[in-house]
Amino acid sequence: MSYVASVALQGAVYQHLRADGALLDLVGDAIFDAMPVESPAGVYVSLGPEEVRDAGDMTAAGSRHDFVVSVLSGAGQGGGFAAVKTAAAAVAEALDQAQLSLSKGRLTALWFLRARARRVENGAARRVDLTFRARIDLG
Repeated sequence: MSYVASVALQGAVYQHLRADGALLDLVGDAIFDAMPVESPAGVYVSLGPEEVRDAGDMTAAGSRHDFVVSVLSGAGQGGGFAAVKTAAAAVAEALDQAQLSLSKGRLTALWFLRARARRVENGAARRVDLTFRARIDLG
């Protein structure tokens, strides 16, 4: 079964981001495990979608997780991309090659895949979606 480590990975990523000093300096405690119902003020971080594929081999079960962490400008933030991109860079730096301890499975690799920056909410807000890939061994 390749999806069994999904919750463990999400929890480890969330805790790792909340413990990163550079990111906390930029967004405070505005790091969410799910999108808030209403946009908070300022820049915030939210864990997003995930796609999981089987990555087992002859020696053990495993999974490959492509997941998104979004950095967004909140209500009334306005302005350009600078604050959102700065926080997105801090997320990328915190997670790229991070050594996370999982409650289920063992993380063997974690790396940055891509980012997409765009205007949202009719151009009033900014958003950067960062996609990462994690490889987890389950054996």
